[in-house]
Amino acid sequence: VHLIPVNPIREDGLNPKSRKRIMPDLLTEPPAIDPVYEAHVYCNIPTIAERSMEGHAPHYFKLVSVQVLIRHGDRYPLYAIPKTKRPDIDCTLVPSRKPSHPQLEAFLKHMSKGSAAQMDGTLGSLPRYPSHSLCEMGELTQTGVVQHLRNGQLLREIYINKHKLLPSDWTAKQLYLETTGKSRTLQSALALLYTFLPDFDWKKINMRHQWSTIFCSGSCDCPMRNHYLEEEQRRQYSLRVKNNNLEKIYVDMAKIVGIPTRQLRASNPIDSLLCYFCHNVSFPCTNTGCIGMEHFKVIKRHQLEDERERQEKKLYFLYALLATHPLLNQTVNRLQRIAEGKKEEVFVLYSAHDVTLSPVLSALGITEARFPRFAARLVFELWQDGKRPKEHFIRILYNGADITFQTSFCKDYYKRSSKPMCPLEKFVNFVKRDMFLVFNSTSYYDACRRRPL
Repeated sequence: VHLIPVNPIREDGLNPKSRKRIMPDLLTEPPAIDPVYEAHVYCNIPTIAERSMEGHAPHYFKLVSVQVLIRHGDRYPLYAIPKTKRPDIDCTLVPSRKPSHPQLEAFLKHMSKGSAAQMDGTLGSLPRYPSHSLCEMGELTQTGVVQHLRNGQLLREIYINKHKLLPSDWTAKQLYLETTGKSRTLQSALALLYTFLPDFDWKKINMRHQWSTIFCSGSCDCPMRNHYLEEEQRRQYSLRVKNNNLEKIYVDMAKIVGIPTRQLRASNPIDSLLCYFCHNVSFPCTNTGCIGMEHFKVIKRHQLEDERERQEKKLYFLYALLATHPLLNQTVNRLQRIAEGKKEEVFVLYSAHDVTLSPVLSALGITEARFPRFAARLVFELWQDGKRPKEHFIRILYNGADITFQTSFCKDYYKRSSKPMCPLEKFVNFVKRDMFLVFNSTSYYDACRRRPL
């Protein structure tokens, strides 16, 4: 499921020359979507230094834990457009080639050692960094590595240098690291850790393997989650069939490459076209013609319109609640243990995919967030109130923006409190109880099996 959020902006409809107040017409068309701008945001090309809100709190608050969920960095497409030449992108790491990072060369040397690391399951057989002169399908690119070297550096400046989250003599027990079994997620995690940790020591790296992209671990049996996902996919299909402009574009592209329209659609051309776009490579051509920016814009615009409808119909939201409960429950349990004084697993890194982050954002009630760009990061911070040490609060940040009070469980608290964060118990109650209210249930097991009325 490839879903891309957009944040609609409404005009207030006031005319300063008119005495009569004009109420906004809620039925007017929302402003035009700019698919090219949204695609640039999605690419997340490393350019200027990023400003972020991580680590901000009143001086008497103490940071006690940070949990980070990332999407892997920029990658080569997972699909190829049939009968076209694949985009010519080099996946070897060359520090002198842009985009680069001051620590890219040292990272490369360090990754080639790595025999002392403890890697679960099949992770040990995966390469530690991308290395093919023509990228393989789904392989992390140099851009993807640089994106996470930058993420790690930014988080280190805040959490290590400023807040001393990990001491210089940190141990493996203070970290919890988990990744899916794809080279792009493992390599993204290693790039972030390399610039984040006070001293990258392979002997202290214990990487756990997660076989599920929604990180449901031992709680993956949930029939109703699958039901809502199927309903959401039907909604997507129905919207696509209604889009005549999109259909014309697919027909035109299929003629250019000389294949049936159905086969072109099945090859998910947007995934491949985004790679051309992000790497500033010309779209593919054949003897019949070229795929162009107009084709790209129409498909990208449809993705954004699809997200707009997704927010209204709520099927994806129901899927998201059930899909993310196991991961959020694990997060909450860990935060509770640390609030009780445990000193282990104070820094957590989950290295994942767009299909991991997107439902987490939806389940938390973050309706305004964009679809997870390459190297997106979602951060949960746990803070202790220095004046009342038994009280703990959380902040949630997405790509450096504080979204704590956009969450469904902390919107109302914000209106009544002067504290710039959310009480931990609000998050705990949401995950342990309130997530199931919409299903008329009191537990994950029951919600997973209760048919809708």
